[in-house]
Amino acid sequence: MNQNRRVMLKGSLAAGVVGAAVGAGLLTPKAVLAAWSKEAFEAKEVDAAMKGNFGSTDAAASDKIKLKAPDIAENGAVVPITVTSQIDGTTHMSILVSGNATPLTSTYELGQTTEAYISTRVKMGKTSDVIAVVKADGKLYSTKKEVKVTIGGCGG
Repeated sequence: MNQNRRVMLKGSLAAGVVGAAVGAGLLTPKAVLAAWSKEAFEAKEVDAAMKGNFGSTDAAASDKIKLKAPDIAENGAVVPITVTSQIDGTTHMSILVSGNATPLTSTYELGQTTEAYISTRVKMGKTSDVIAVVKADGKLYSTKKEVKVTIGGCGG
């Protein structure tokens, strides 16, 4: 019983120190949680977003990327997207929506033993292509699917 109390006290102390560091501005959530490419996420076009995110726009079409998205999204505010890569050596996966004001919706860096699978929901302002881009062994691969939006989610 005494051991559990010590573990709880140590955990509480560590959480308090981290909380104080964040409060004092010594640690910022961006530095602690994730790095992101401001240029890629603020890009207004798909090519600019890919260039900012991957450093290139040269992505080969691949049937080894499975993109699951609805044919018709009744509400563009919550469109379910699932991407699975069967390409060996997949290290990065990104989702772009060509018709959005800022096309890059999300990007993921995968660990070596991580299954190349992501499932999320994105906002779509209008009918457009959803593009999945995968980086594997230093090369870019992509696939896309058109999703028709009946009620806009990005201000529509």
